[in-house]
Amino acid sequence: MSTGQENVAADTAGQIRAWFLGRLPDGWFTGEPEVIVDREEITVVGQLPAVKAAAEEGAEAAGQTEAEAMAAGRSRRFREETRDTRIGIAREAEMRFDRKVSWGVVSEGRKVMFTTLSVPVMTRLHQAERRVLDTLVEAGVARSRSDALAWCARLVGQHEDSWLSALRDALRDVERVRAEGPRS
Repeated sequence: MSTGQENVAADTAGQIRAWFLGRLPDGWFTGEPEVIVDREEITVVGQLPAVKAAAEEGAEAAGQTEAEAMAAGRSRRFREETRDTRIGIAREAEMRFDRKVSWGVVSEGRKVMFTTLSVPVMTRLHQAERRVLDTLVEAGVARSRSDALAWCARLVGQHEDSWLSALRDALRDVERVRAEGPRS
């Protein structure tokens, strides 16, 4: 992608975020939702209002703590109560921005995604990299090379979040400097 295309993409991401902030009903979330944009998908994740949590004194029911059960129930209720409105907003956004829309919430510190898009990605791997994926498949960690690659990407994302954030910031700085430089 050229610098001009990247600047348009950044502008578009800002416009998409602003559109969602203006379009979402008041009272759905505490504060502004997180709006993440890439080439194929727009993801909207909002924080649900906190509730008085029952005291967690080590009591667990069926492997879930009371807070986990409360978060699951509140997330499910929000999903059901807002379904028609979310679908309408998503349809508008998909027509306007030519991207699919995914939704999620954070409740009691737990993130729950309602819908997500799975996009095929082409890649070329050397034998050593393929062996890593094949080992994950053989060990039962993943069902296929595709699942293994997704597992690796999630793992890096979880454990290297601060590094990835710093890298994204550095890329934005490079684009800013390029935009200020001489034109040839």
